[in-house]
Amino acid sequence: MEELYDQYKSLMFKLAYQMTGSIADAEDVVQDVFFKAFDIHPERLKEPKAYLCKMVTNRCLDLQKSARRKREVYVGPWLPEPIRTPEEDMLEKVVRRDLLSYAMLVLLERLTPTERAVFVLREALGFDYPEIAELLDKRATNCRMLMSRARSKLGIPEEEPVTAEAVDLDWVSRFLTSLEQGNVEHVLSLLSEDVVLVTDGGGKVVAATSPIQTRDQVALILAGALHGLKSQGSLHSEFAPLNGETGIVLRLEDKTEAVIFLQHRSGKFDRIYVVRNPDKLTRV
Repeated sequence: MEELYDQYKSLMFKLAYQMTGSIADAEDVVQDVFFKAFDIHPERLKEPKAYLCKMVTNRCLDLQKSARRKREVYVGPWLPEPIRTPEEDMLEKVVRRDLLSYAMLVLLERLTPTERAVFVLREALGFDYPEIAELLDKRATNCRMLMSRARSKLGIPEEEPVTAEAVDLDWVSRFLTSLEQGNVEHVLSLLSEDVVLVTDGGGKVVAATSPIQTRDQVALILAGALHGLKSQGSLHSEFAPLNGETGIVLRLEDKTEAVIFLQHRSGKFDRIYVVRNPDKLTRV
């Protein structure tokens, strides 16, 4: 069993994390599944990858029911917990092609738990439809229908790859510099007309309690928030490998204040996600 743990824990963690959006939940799922797997007769583990992934998927589907109830009373928008992805971190090492972009994880909240399972298994982990059907105890045709429905909800055409446009770090640097200098006009020039800002404070720190969808307001709120943090002490920003991409970490003295993800499309930033809930920043 120890050999199976070493071989499959990374895959199971990737699956559980993308199903739940929570590092703690994903780790609990992996531990719970392996604890239960110790009592399984070896004959039933002839296909360990499929069996363990099925256990993880079922456990995550159960968790999603309670998670949705909790999010109904969550203060403000709920965003997934950022995860560091340096190569040297064995448990949280997530190969780039096996991890959906952070923006996609946010969108997955629109899906039902079963749609999300099909989408993650197919698009992130590369399972084919017969394999997914086996994991979910459904027919392959049903899984294809669930995938089609999920893509429709996410606004992704059937044949379009699920990939995010790479963010130019020079653009990000200019964006941050403009914010720090209070150059709102230049910030506006970098934002798309339909930009959306989503901040997650969880009711524990100052954050917008609903998405901001006006470009002028997005620029003013970001510049004002950064100015407010700088007034409290030494604030610095750094690029960090998060969720298989480059995120921005804001630190006030030695305390992590926020993680920012920018989505770049057609030469402009059109989605900005700011995680401020301190409970979601402990791993960063």
